[in-house]
Amino acid sequence: MTQFTKEDVYYFANFAKLGMTDTEAQSFAARLSEMVNFGDKLKELDTENIEAMTHPLQLFNVLREDIPVDALNRETMLKSVKEHEDGMIKVPNIL
Repeated sequence: MTQFTKEDVYYFANFAKLGMTDTEAQSFAARLSEMVNFGDKLKELDTENIEAMTHPLQLFNVLREDIPVDALNRETMLKSVKEHEDGMIKVPNIL
């Protein structure tokens, strides 16, 4: 049975740069002890014939087929730029 003290909580809170009062540290120590002890109870269960799982719910990807379409008319788009050549937008050189 693992018991956390408020000093343990202060030690770990320091890593996360968390400030807390003595009352909060004592409360977190009790809660952390409960969580760890619950994990110990789970170790007592017989899981010999239980298949491992990666997620409690089966997930399915429901995706539409990716079909490329022209979102913009090239000529209409090129009318809105200052300079273009051979169907491409001209931009200033940066080197």
